[in-house]
Parts: sequence; structure tokens; C-alpha cells
Amino acid sequence: MKINPPSKKRHIRNGGFDRLLEIMARLRSPEGGCPWDLRQNERAIGKYLLEEAYEVLDAIESGTPDDLREELGDLLFQIVFLARLSQEKGYFDMNGVLEEIARKMTRRHPHVFGDAKVKDAQEVKARWDEIKKNVEKKEKTDLVLGTRVPRSLPALARAQRITAEASRVGFDRRETKDLLKKVENEFAAFKKAWGAGDRRKMTDRIGDLLFSIADLSRLCRMDAEEALRSTTGRFTDRLAGIEKKLQELGKTPGEVPFEEMEDLWKKSNKFIKRTGKR
Repeated sequence: MKINPPSKKRHIRNGGFDRLLEIMARLRSPEGGCPWDLRQNERAIGKYLLEEAYEVLDAIESGTPDDLREELGDLLFQIVFLARLSQEKGYFDMNGVLEEIARKMTRRHPHVFGDAKVKDAQEVKARWDEIKKNVEKKEKTDLVLGTRVPRSLPALARAQRITAEASRVGFDRRETKDLLKKVENEFAAFKKAWGAGDRRKMTDRIGDLLFSIADLSRLCRMDAEEALRSTTGRFTDRLAGIEKKLQELGKTPGEVPFEEMEDLWKKSNKFIKRTGKR
């Protein structure tokens, strides 16, 4: 059954969302509003938006459903705030944001809202990219490797997105072995700069190495940002376990030599390999 795209005249606001918009309007009111909220601008709220997005990720990974509900609300508030600032300038309001994303999702899912047929999720992704390239590209003037990849993304995630965009225009190392060789070469270049004590070149070479690893992750269909977040999470969990063990021994990390902490780390690693618990 074919479903028509959303109408420009339809309002999606209702219930609790409508109440949130009213609260936002009150906070921004010159008469009786909040002095702090009245001082905010897009750049300031953008920073809070990024922080709240990471809070959502933390809630997904290690929080409870209540935690996730709370963090999603905090993230939504920043989006509503940005829409309100734009509305005050006469650009668009929150309903415009909702209508725009509804039209975009309808356009990008012709197999759901139209008559197109797809075999599997991989074909859905291919069609999604094709629609972005052939339809939506005509509506924008951004360069392929320009502002379509936000500079505010975490550096590792942005590097992987950039290499994906480069791949779409044919600039890509197709073989994993070629990228593995590239990573090895970048590591060798870093070691050479380190040996020479050249900090400027060391910074450049470590950047090249990280970029190549991000590209390798993309080619291997892995999320580099998620992989690093997972490893960092395991590291912090194990470090917390070491601190707890030291507390049981009546010690603090600053009081014991590195060798003793490393011994506890190795024992922790052996326990993980034996039990599968982290």
C-alpha cells in the first residue's frame, strides 16, 4: 500500500511534546523567562547537544531503561532549544524540523512508502546512498568531502566518515592488505620521527597512523569510534577493579609502584580469559 508523504500543513506536536515546547517558550520569554536561558546562543547549545549525545550513548551501553529515558529527554531539550532560537530569528520552528525529517525519511524509504522492491538490508543501504547522491545532492552545493561531514564529530568518527565519502567517489584502497601495509608504513614513519626526537613530525605521523586505522576499520566494516569506546570502557573497568583491590589491601594507586599495579592488571587479564567476564 502506498503511503503519501507528510503534508506541510500537518502539525506533529501533541501531548508531552507540546508541553515541552511551551516550557521552552516560557524559558525564552523576555518577561518572566530565565536569565540563563535568555543568554544562550546556537554555539553554546551546540556544545551541550554534543555532551548530551554522549550521555545517551553511555546510557545505551551501561545504563538502565530509566537512565536512557532521562538522557533522551536531555538530548531532545537541546534540539528543541536550537529550534526555538531559529524560530525567534524567523527561520523555522520545531514543526519545520519534524516535517523536514519526515519528508526525508519518506523519500529515502521508497520500498516502504512507495512501490520499490528490495531484497535485503544491504540493498536498502545501497538505495539510501544512491538517493542521497542522485536526488538530495542536487538540493545542496556542498563538496563531497566538505561540510557534509561535520567538523564537530569526534576526530576518529569523522576520519572514518571522510574515508567513506572518498570511497564513494572512487578514491579508495579496495584491498585490506593494501591498508594493512599502509598502517605498517605509518607506524614505521612514527617510530622514525620518535627516534629523531622530532615532536612536530611525531604529531603528524601519529595522525597519519590513526587516520589509516580509521580507514582500515571502514574497509573491514567495523566502527572505529565504537571499537575505541569499547576498549576504553574495558580499560576503565579493569582499572577500577585494580583500585578496588588496592583499597582492600589498604593501599592507594599513588602509594604502590607501577610493577605491583601491572601485576594486578595481568592477573585481571588472566581472570577475564579464563572466565570470559570483564
